[in-house]
Amino acid sequence: MKIHRLLFRFLFLSLGLMLRQPLQAQAPQRASAADVLQDLQKLNVLGRVLYVAAHPDDENTRLIAYLANEKLYTTAYLSITRGDGGQNLIGPEISENLGIIRTQELLQARRTDGGQQFFTRANDFGFSKNPEETFTIWDKEQVLADMVWVIRKFRPDVMITRFPPDERAGHGQHSASAILAEEAFKAAADPKRFPEQLKQVEVWQPKRLLWNTGVWSFRSQEEFEKYGKELLKVDVGGYSPLLGESYGEVAARSRSMHKSQGFGAASSRGTSIEYLQHTAGEKAQQELFEGINTNWSRVKGSEKVQQLLQQAISSFDATKPAAVVPALLAARKEMQRLPESYWKQTKLQELEQVMQQAMGLFLEVTASEYSTAPGLPVRLQVEAINRSEVQVTLQSTKYGFAASDTTLNIPLKNNEPLKYSTGKTLPQNTPYSQPYWLREAGTLGMFAVSEQQLVGQPENRPAAELTFHLQISGEPLQVAVPVVYKRTDPVDGEVYRPFVVTPPVYVNLSERVLMFANGEPKQVQVLVKAGKQNVKGDLQLEMPKGWRTEPASASFELAAKGAEQRINFMVYPPKKQQEAQLKAIATVDGKAYTKGLNEINYKHIPAQVTFPEANTKIVKLDLQKRGERVAYLMGAGDDIPASLQQIGYQVTLLKDSDMYLTYLKQFDAVILGVRAYNTVERIRHYQPTLLEYVRQGGNLIVQYNTNHALVIPEVGPYPLKLSRDRVTVEDAEVRFLKPGHPVLNTPNKLSKADFAGWVQERGLYFPNEWSSEYEAILSSNDPGEPARDGGLLVAKYGEGHYIYTGYSFFRELPAGVPGAYRLFANLISLGKGTDNAAKSSMK
Repeated sequence: MKIHRLLFRFLFLSLGLMLRQPLQAQAPQRASAADVLQDLQKLNVLGRVLYVAAHPDDENTRLIAYLANEKLYTTAYLSITRGDGGQNLIGPEISENLGIIRTQELLQARRTDGGQQFFTRANDFGFSKNPEETFTIWDKEQVLADMVWVIRKFRPDVMITRFPPDERAGHGQHSASAILAEEAFKAAADPKRFPEQLKQVEVWQPKRLLWNTGVWSFRSQEEFEKYGKELLKVDVGGYSPLLGESYGEVAARSRSMHKSQGFGAASSRGTSIEYLQHTAGEKAQQELFEGINTNWSRVKGSEKVQQLLQQAISSFDATKPAAVVPALLAARKEMQRLPESYWKQTKLQELEQVMQQAMGLFLEVTASEYSTAPGLPVRLQVEAINRSEVQVTLQSTKYGFAASDTTLNIPLKNNEPLKYSTGKTLPQNTPYSQPYWLREAGTLGMFAVSEQQLVGQPENRPAAELTFHLQISGEPLQVAVPVVYKRTDPVDGEVYRPFVVTPPVYVNLSERVLMFANGEPKQVQVLVKAGKQNVKGDLQLEMPKGWRTEPASASFELAAKGAEQRINFMVYPPKKQQEAQLKAIATVDGKAYTKGLNEINYKHIPAQVTFPEANTKIVKLDLQKRGERVAYLMGAGDDIPASLQQIGYQVTLLKDSDMYLTYLKQFDAVILGVRAYNTVERIRHYQPTLLEYVRQGGNLIVQYNTNHALVIPEVGPYPLKLSRDRVTVEDAEVRFLKPGHPVLNTPNKLSKADFAGWVQERGLYFPNEWSSEYEAILSSNDPGEPARDGGLLVAKYGEGHYIYTGYSFFRELPAGVPGAYRLFANLISLGKGTDNAAKSSMK
């Protein structure tokens, strides 16, 4: 099928976004001579690989590093999801905020190992036990369409999956990714599948699809040795003199970017074999790219291009990298004469990037502030410097949406910086910098993205760009540079972050969930923050009938950008238990604003900003509790302490200096945060004190831990064995094994209704073996599986109680699930004046 010239121009612009995005909000690229040489060599390699799996961290960074840096193939990772449904080891963010963190961690990983990054619109809804369950939540056809779109746009020669399509994958989303990859492998070449895409891309058929397997996929070492002979073997353990490290060392640095999952990895050196099993397409006997032309001869009439590029490579002098620019300019002219093709546009852009690197051409555009609102001026600082003898002239610049260029015609002499300031005004219709997949309401399994060109992209396009129109030895070159914000930190030096477009006013509610545990009203605080100067208006709370607020509305006036005003309302609940939504609305100049401001700041990723709706779940809760003071030892990080404060508990976060018996004895309960026995190294020293606290009458509540990487082998006073058993269906039936036990009766009488409305899952990593001292209280299971009875175990130890629970309170309490609060209050209250009814029912 012949592609129209305009289509190639469109593809070129789209590809430019793909290639440029990994540098967004980072320091401008500074390439060493070794980088220039490697990128020069890559210009003569026309091969592409797409690695496919389900989540951030599923990718094989060893193989990606090897393919991208040794073989010089353009290598990308397609992660079906952004990892929203996982746990967070570095902070309290979960759900979409965790997905943002893991998206950026993947981008940092790709910057490290040399790959590119893609996604689909699928949402990671949590652990899934089989692909059938996964496809009841994902829109399979939509995810398949996204994968086909990426294949048609990226045009890989080889596709590789991380997982098999069956139970060996260990996770329903893992096996689903393999099933979808095989279907997409075929569908991408079929013009009848997703024909609407063909207005913008062509059909594409990769040569082959393989599964990146290993010893783990066989039942035994003997079976692997018997059948492994049929597998394709790739030694990814080589050493790169240009990089100064092995691909195992590169891979370890890449994988260590997954900090929210605690996946810091050790480096490896020496031979390292990866195994690939044929899945579809033409089978390779010896080499991964067997039968695939990866040089310029795959492009008709390109002989001169390949010759000129080889001359540039052969003559490269690391002490004078800019000396290759004349040869690259000649190669560029030859490329431009070629008929329109995918490879022509791809390699033209790569070549232009190499030229910039060889000249030490530094182009930077920074804003005086990290944010602005639509319709407001932006002050920019522009810096351009040519660090070579190549003749460079800056003819003009154009600011994204500006109607005309700014004419300059300034020669950029060797190592003489050009710096100037300029002011531009953002159009009124500029969209906010909300991550594109969060702009529209999605479903449990899918994000909603209506703009086709955004599908697959890892992050937003830059909020603003400045295009430099240059002359390089008389030849025109255009370079689009994203506007960023830069500050100088006294410790970290230059720190970059994305430039973002924001609402003129934000409204942030103090809590995501408000629990009214008795009939008393609660104060709700709203933080109104200015996104520009001179903002004034009115604020009100919108809520359903039966709830009321005092005052009905309040005015605000903020003179300076960034100024804040806290406004308090008293919210009165109805008499009966009820769940509802409260919304804060700021009205400015007759327009309503309902967005809050959320910032995610970690040093290993660029700062991220989102604008969540200013909604809060409000719950009138029928709740009784006994005891007032609880202590909380943080594990991997969760929001349970704040949730307990919501229902009136005084919560003390324990420090190392607090971990002695006389201090702990003042609390009605001591609670260990999620994965405390995995993440708190000093818990080996705390354990004797914690158990003595129980023995002397205390109430210790231990939340879930994984069954691997335990700091100490025994987490309880009596033997229990953690497993990978879990109940992933959030509305799975919960059965009462001990209906008369105090934790189901005191002070709140629980029923099946208390297990309605749970989110994402029932629980995870339940114990599957325990000694007779423990009582199993609840039982649940996913469809077709045996009963899982270990989710809530209670043991009397001395005068106190030890409780182990795998139920996912860390998700349910922040989500405002009433029954989860009632059950947790009972756990804290255990042993605190058990009523006679509960005692008699125990007999």
